[in-house]
Amino acid sequence: MIRVLVVDDQFLIRAGLVGLLRAAPGVEVVGEAADGEEAVELVARTRPDVVLMDIRMPGMGGIAATERILAETPDPAPRVLVLTTFDLDEYVYGALRAGACGFLLKDSGPERLLAAVAAVGGGDALFAPSVTRRLVEAFTRRTGGDPPQPPPRLDALTGRETEVLRLTGRGLSNQEIAAELFISEATVKTHLNRAMNKLNLDSRAQAVVVAYETGLVTPGGG
Repeated sequence: MIRVLVVDDQFLIRAGLVGLLRAAPGVEVVGEAADGEEAVELVARTRPDVVLMDIRMPGMGGIAATERILAETPDPAPRVLVLTTFDLDEYVYGALRAGACGFLLKDSGPERLLAAVAAVGGGDALFAPSVTRRLVEAFTRRTGGDPPQPPPRLDALTGRETEVLRLTGRGLSNQEIAAELFISEATVKTHLNRAMNKLNLDSRAQAVVVAYETGLVTPGGG
């Protein structure tokens, strides 16, 4: 059972999300919050597995609330799935820097949302395909400041690890990569974890960036 806390300042949207989640098998809604401050308090009280987090809210917004939750909650901390109508670079970048594990737009549809909750609750990371390009641009486009570090070499990766990294860079989930390569999701996780360890990467988001920086994936290509 995945325990979910829903955070959104708009009552009708929040009620719709709660209703959708309560009707889904394997999901328990443990609370709902109308702003970031209330979300921080409810996380401490209810200890959800997943926080479905809006970004733009009065008072404390979703990015600040995510930072507070992940900084103050003892392990295991909840996994934050950001849900927003704003497909903008600054929000992608801010959410990822704050530690969000997933990022979806509100027009993704019920099935996509439920799949995202299941994926994030199961320890995966998930980003809407339409957001992946902005994710990469937000991390790789530097203006001023220190020069960026050169991307790591991929020589240490096996062929299968490289292929899994490439598909990850294209924005595919572990389930989708498994179907593409005709292997199990567990095997995908193993290859991706080994690749990330060899490249000294801490998150799936960083793996996506490396896939672009090294040319495994090109903008608009595969």
